[in-house]
Amino acid sequence: MFIVDISLKSTPVSFSVQRKEAADADAVYRQILEAIRSGNPKILELTCERQPDKKVGILSSEISAVQIAQKDGTTAASGRPPGFVALSQ
Repeated sequence: MFIVDISLKSTPVSFSVQRKEAADADAVYRQILEAIRSGNPKILELTCERQPDKKVGILSSEISAVQIAQKDGTTAASGRPPGFVALSQ
């Protein structure tokens, strides 16, 4: 399972969607990068393969970072989900 994490400007929480295949995760990653590069704000609607009812709509101009991480047994065992570091105050 592959997780695509999206970090938004001025928001400490990241959003994520999951894909079963690396190629599908890479396609989502590239879709997000292309939306950022275009410079034209548009809404990206993303769904999650693991939870089909999970949907998120994100304004592309508010995205500050995106990453792909592979979910594996060691990540689950550590108790820390993959993704961006969140600093608590």
